[in-house]
Amino acid sequence: MSIRHDWYQSETSVVVTVLLKNAAEKNYSVEITEQTLDVTAEGYSLHLDLSHPVNAEASTHKVTPSKIEITLKKITGERWNNLQKEEPVKPAVQPKGAPNWDQIAKETEAKEAEEAKGEDGLNRLFQQIYGNSSDEVRKAMNKSFSESGGTVLSTNWSEVGAQKVDVKPPDGTEFKKWDD
Repeated sequence: MSIRHDWYQSETSVVVTVLLKNAAEKNYSVEITEQTLDVTAEGYSLHLDLSHPVNAEASTHKVTPSKIEITLKKITGERWNNLQKEEPVKPAVQPKGAPNWDQIAKETEAKEAEEAKGEDGLNRLFQQIYGNSSDEVRKAMNKSFSESGGTVLSTNWSEVGAQKVDVKPPDGTEFKKWDD
């Protein structure tokens, strides 16, 4: 069985408290090396690979009826973020035959860019802008488009919301109302 433990630190040492009732009666042992801490007692064990080296000769421990308190002397005064050494995260190996999602994403983007030419591409662009926008931008787009008869599309609500949007036909054309 493993032993419950906790720890805290000062500038010069790390104190590990091992919660173990009647440790003296259980023939406990504490072994401290520069990189590890091992505590054993009849049927109990604790092994820690320390996150930083310690001065094993200057480290001590004492036993009370409810715990073993181990004082590990730091070699440097550096603050420990973790008691135990963290395993380095290994990059994921691409299994043989598995899809390369980065490559697929690049190919999809290139294909979409090629398809985005012409009127379909323009409509897709407006749908993307509208779909990814805030409510304020959507209001501005709807108001400007409907009030201008489809000749203006603005995303600036502070400009569009303040007044009616005028019809602005393309250069070289003239706007006429349907019933004229």
